[in-house]
Amino acid sequence: MRKRFLLLPCILILSALSLTACGSSGGGEDGEIEEVIKKSATTTDPADCKKLNTQQFMEQTTQESGSVAVKLCEEEAKEEKGAKSVSVSAVEVDGSDANAEVALSGGDLDGQTLEVALVKDSDQWKLNEVVEFTKFDQGKLVEGLEASLSEASSEVPPKFAGCVIAAFKRGSQSEVEELLFGNSPKVLEEVLEACSSNPSA
Repeated sequence: MRKRFLLLPCILILSALSLTACGSSGGGEDGEIEEVIKKSATTTDPADCKKLNTQQFMEQTTQESGSVAVKLCEEEAKEEKGAKSVSVSAVEVDGSDANAEVALSGGDLDGQTLEVALVKDSDQWKLNEVVEFTKFDQGKLVEGLEASLSEASSEVPPKFAGCVIAAFKRGSQSEVEELLFGNSPKVLEEVLEACSSNPSA
């Protein structure tokens, strides 16, 4: 059970990015970046994990390291439920670095907009980091989390699930960002361990 919840950032972020992309692509670097995000968003090919994402991105979204992060990404690519649409905007390119905003509709991150960072590796743009929410709807995020936990109800005790949901309800935007894609998995682990030992807290 604990392992399942340690995969929560991966489930929320990667499945939210595994959706049907919308909008038209521009030309040049901007167009290439949009296409990478869209392909990453729609692919079910495990090989695209390494092709379209850096090791750092996979480690951030799975909160695992090395080959374990890659394996989890590949597993998620096969099992994605996804959201309904993604819209890419505000693409900014600075040499071999770029940033873009990704607005999500449907799925676990419905109604959220994320800033993502990309890097160019030889001729291939790759997702490198989820930077932050640029549009944060806490109510919708909690609804998505509740739906995910409800699907796992056979494995997750209701009190434990309620405790985890409460942590996301009371957290500030920065605290939720740290839980989902912070630099250290310890923050999420602490919440999960606290809910395991005292789910009524």
